[in-house]
Amino acid sequence: MRKTQWFNFRNLFHKPSSKSSPKPSPFKAYSFVPFSPFAMLDPTILTIGGIILGIAIIERILERWGVIDLVDQFAKVMRFILPVTFYSALIYFFATFMF
Repeated sequence: MRKTQWFNFRNLFHKPSSKSSPKPSPFKAYSFVPFSPFAMLDPTILTIGGIILGIAIIERILERWGVIDLVDQFAKVMRFILPVTFYSALIYFFATFMF
């Protein structure tokens, strides 16, 4: 028959270590990630957005004045320019934004 060994719970899990661990020295950590809503206010993207918004407002004004032929020409041009501008600005934003 085997002899059973008994261990005290406190002695098993709370053994005092022979080596004292050195305390880590405090250090300052800085984050370079600008997670701020103002980080999206890039002048280049705001300029491109302002130009596109201005063209859309001019198109609405010409539509109210009744110059439908010119509005159709604007619409044909903007159908190509808007997606190209959007994706270009998106690529520019992610290329210059520091994550």
